[in-house]
Amino acid sequence: MTFSGSSQPDLDWSQIRETIKLLAVSVAQVESGMKIGDASVTELAESFASMVDDMSAIQNILITLAPSDQRDSALRHCTATQERIYASIVAFQFYDRLQQCLQHVSIGLKGLSDIIETPSRLYNPSEWYKFQQEIRGRYTMESEKIMFDAILQGKSIDEALALASDSANNVPQDEIELF
Repeated sequence: MTFSGSSQPDLDWSQIRETIKLLAVSVAQVESGMKIGDASVTELAESFASMVDDMSAIQNILITLAPSDQRDSALRHCTATQERIYASIVAFQFYDRLQQCLQHVSIGLKGLSDIIETPSRLYNPSEWYKFQQEIRGRYTMESEKIMFDAILQGKSIDEALALASDSANNVPQDEIELF
């Protein structure tokens, strides 16, 4: 059975089906971007791990050489380079957070499509509430929960983002927010 589309609407045309199509496009774009990003970050992580191994090997060779100013200078450069590599690896952890956020978006959009597509769920407030609680329950970071709650309370996107940002900035320096 074919359904009419917005390009050639007929009596069977439905804004709900059009909405579902656009949601599906958004999900496909998010998931495609995540796959592309995964491959790149995996390659970068493997490269950094290899560089750490190479720097350790160089450092071990240098240690066996007779002490000299050149050897000591090379050892300092090895140590500094290893520290920068480790700092870079830590910086790449942003990708894990981004990946998790995009996965939440993708799951949420799929769930939204399912609700919109099912009339008995579409017009049932308890189904919407249950779905909202499922979405919120997937969040592991407090800033995500604050943003979600703010939107559901009717705040604008900018206000919700500001509240989430304030929350993230108020985490004590010695406390790590796990995601």
